[in-house]
Amino acid sequence: MNPRLDTLHPYPFEKLRRLLAPITPSTSQKPIDLSIGEPRHPTPGFVIDAMKAAMPGLAFYPPTKGLAQLRGAIAQWIGRRYAIAPPDPDTQILPVQGSREALFAFAQAVVDPRGDAIVICPNPFYQIYEGAALLAGATPWYLNADAERGHGYDWASIPEDVLRRTQLLYVCSPGNPSGHVLQLDDWRRLFELSDRYGFVIAADECYSEIHFDDAQPPMGALQAAAKLGRHDFRRLVSFSSLSKRSSLPGLRSGYVAGDAGILERFLLYRTYHGSAMSRVVAEASIAAWNDAHHVRENRRLYREKFDAVLPVLAPVLNVQRPQGGFFLWSPTPFDDTDFVQQLYAATGVTTLPGSFLAREAHGMNPGRNRIRIALVASLEDCLEAARRIAEFCTSIRNTHEH
Repeated sequence: MNPRLDTLHPYPFEKLRRLLAPITPSTSQKPIDLSIGEPRHPTPGFVIDAMKAAMPGLAFYPPTKGLAQLRGAIAQWIGRRYAIAPPDPDTQILPVQGSREALFAFAQAVVDPRGDAIVICPNPFYQIYEGAALLAGATPWYLNADAERGHGYDWASIPEDVLRRTQLLYVCSPGNPSGHVLQLDDWRRLFELSDRYGFVIAADECYSEIHFDDAQPPMGALQAAAKLGRHDFRRLVSFSSLSKRSSLPGLRSGYVAGDAGILERFLLYRTYHGSAMSRVVAEASIAAWNDAHHVRENRRLYREKFDAVLPVLAPVLNVQRPQGGFFLWSPTPFDDTDFVQQLYAATGVTTLPGSFLAREAHGMNPGRNRIRIALVASLEDCLEAARRIAEFCTSIRNTHEH
């Protein structure tokens, strides 16, 4: 077996399962799971219709490069969404089977494992970044999110010797779990570092369409590059999908877009990787990328949940509306794992310990004593869960005061 498999950490939800296994919550209340960021809004009917109409496509092998019509639909959506010239659908776009698959595979194609390669990951982070780095033969280096910077990053804190060895840097904007959005100055600094040290930037933008002001959507990586005159997107690849945007996590459909030279090599990798998108999925994806109404409706549903939940939780937890995404990233009054256990035992509400999403790095775990609350359940369930959390927090505060 590949010895690098032994370097992988247990996935956060496996750790959560073990944490809660000994606990039997009260049966008097319905369990509510807010731990997993799985979109649960209804699947758009027109996407199902498009998939049904495309069923004859099952008779053909799909092209690894994806349908030309799908690449065109994605390029046009990027142009509309980010107010830039659409990327070249023939050289700067590749459809992928969800951003998770592509974020992992990308490291395998980019990293040269013969040396002492480093892959920089935000901390906390989506676990795929770390696993992809380790299995590519690289060493992850964790850049801690800084609560004093709104959970942003101090790019100047990365040591010179780390930057010289860096081959790939992952960023996530809006971020998981904090919702932090990179600004133009962040991108300017990242591009300067990429130019100086030659590393590739992988921009995970799967939460880009979950935001709260339609007039000011989060800036994207390709948008920032275009604003800064980098129209060839050199050493930059962005990743997104329909999972969060269109509430289609089971479709497994997304894209990578950016540097044509990198995508040409990534396509070569993918011809062996066996990751071509079915024509059935492609046709459904074209329908989704071409429609904006269902995306606005999706955002409205999340906005309603934040509007309902925040007034209930704000008196007992230091929670704030994120810049993007559907998570609350809340401090806890004591150890996050103990808090999650006690909350589950008392209320049947499941949240995720923040420390499970981060690593101990530079003397701290930036997720410790925080929880991630995913507002993915129905409005009624999210509000009921918020009420239970508030009652639990009030009860433990009163206990400690006495």
